[in-house]
Amino acid sequence: MNTDAFRSSISPASYQRAAQEDRCGPRTRLAIPAQLRASGGRGFRTFVQDLSISGFSAAAINRMHEGQLCWLTLPGLQSMQAQVVWWQDCTVGCAFTELLSPIVHDDIVARYRGDEA
Repeated sequence: MNTDAFRSSISPASYQRAAQEDRCGPRTRLAIPAQLRASGGRGFRTFVQDLSISGFSAAAINRMHEGQLCWLTLPGLQSMQAQVVWWQDCTVGCAFTELLSPIVHDDIVARYRGDEA
């Protein structure tokens, strides 16, 4: 397979579609206290409601717009850039700009599910 042709067929839009429509990573329902900041705005406290390696949904009282960049900060981690895919009824769904490491994902899930020993 020609890898250049393969790479050129992958676009941010195809990534977002895979992240949100195909749900390429299993979503885990959680309640994680976090900080969310929209591009050009102030950060605000939120709760991440579900998490996968490709994205998350979180509470967002103020309307966020499709395509808007934002940064999610989870306890003990650096801010992660994401893009708003949808907003409805004070909940925002976002796709991470870079996939979350499965190891980091599993650690977060274990911590907030109470699986940690």
